[in-house]
Amino acid sequence: MPESLTAADTATDGPAVTAGRTPRRPVGKLAIARLRDLALVPAIVLIAVVGQIINPVFLKPDNLINIVQTMSEIALLVLAQTIVLVAGKMDLSLESTFGLAPGVAAWLTVAVGTGHGIGLVPGAWSIPVTLVVGALIGIANAALIVRFGLHGFIVTLGMLIVLRGLLTGISGGQTFFNLPESMMYLGNAVWIGIPASIWLCVALFAAGIILLGYTGFGRSLYAIGGNVDAAKAAGIRTDRVLWIALIGASVLAALGGLMLSGRLASVAASQGNGAIFTVFAAAVIGGVSLNGGKGTMFGAFTGILLLFMIQNVLTLAGVPAQWIGALNGAIILIALVVSRITGGRAQE
Repeated sequence: MPESLTAADTATDGPAVTAGRTPRRPVGKLAIARLRDLALVPAIVLIAVVGQIINPVFLKPDNLINIVQTMSEIALLVLAQTIVLVAGKMDLSLESTFGLAPGVAAWLTVAVGTGHGIGLVPGAWSIPVTLVVGALIGIANAALIVRFGLHGFIVTLGMLIVLRGLLTGISGGQTFFNLPESMMYLGNAVWIGIPASIWLCVALFAAGIILLGYTGFGRSLYAIGGNVDAAKAAGIRTDRVLWIALIGASVLAALGGLMLSGRLASVAASQGNGAIFTVFAAAVIGGVSLNGGKGTMFGAFTGILLLFMIQNVLTLAGVPAQWIGALNGAIILIALVVSRITGGRAQE
């Protein structure tokens, strides 16, 4: 895996940064970063062993596919949030975009009297409508954060509340159903024996790994997250990069919501509520810093995979689902402590 600290480090090194040129990566730091990427692999293996001991069903193909498929929708939120966090920002509204974007598509495409829709748009337009709504939300966030310089945390918190209210308003607090076939495709289709949502999730994370680790755009994200002033001095067009990151993240959140809606064949008025806590838990334990400039897409992927494996083990063990939230919070706290001990600085 690529060295996630390189851009952030070079952004703060002053003379080492020159426009259009990235300094050579220190071999020692590169090796350490690769080890950090694999830090959760032993934990994943351990959970797999424990799960198999608790219930022999755990390692059966059907159960493993179920874990990854149910993970895939939230995983796209983790992917989106990782891009934003690396750039030193934070988008709390992703969980509401996750619900509102497919909700608007369902509202516009579901026929009147059959599932709480108004039937203004043909069902074939459900996917484009979902993605456009996601892009518009990202544009609104970017305009407020980048163009007007407002605090990202407050902006996206307010946007989260607004979007949640809009979904409740257009749905009347009810669940959209009788969705068009096109809207359910990504959640129900099976490609070569594997659900399409899994293929899509893996492909997007692979693209994310390449984006962050091997492209100039990825290096720019790390540089901005590490030190935005130094990034500007290095000739990086920071505003444009942030616009793309925030809009792209919202589109990914909308796509994740579409996948969930397709799998469940419905869009609930509460879709996405509380998902942001799982997203942050996965990102933090995967090594993504809340300060920006640190973390990798592979680490984020192992973080969400570990969380869903733990949840599945607890379910097979008969532990009530109500404890899952407490578990995610505890994992975040443990990850912060481990980060402090191993890195000398907590990911605040």
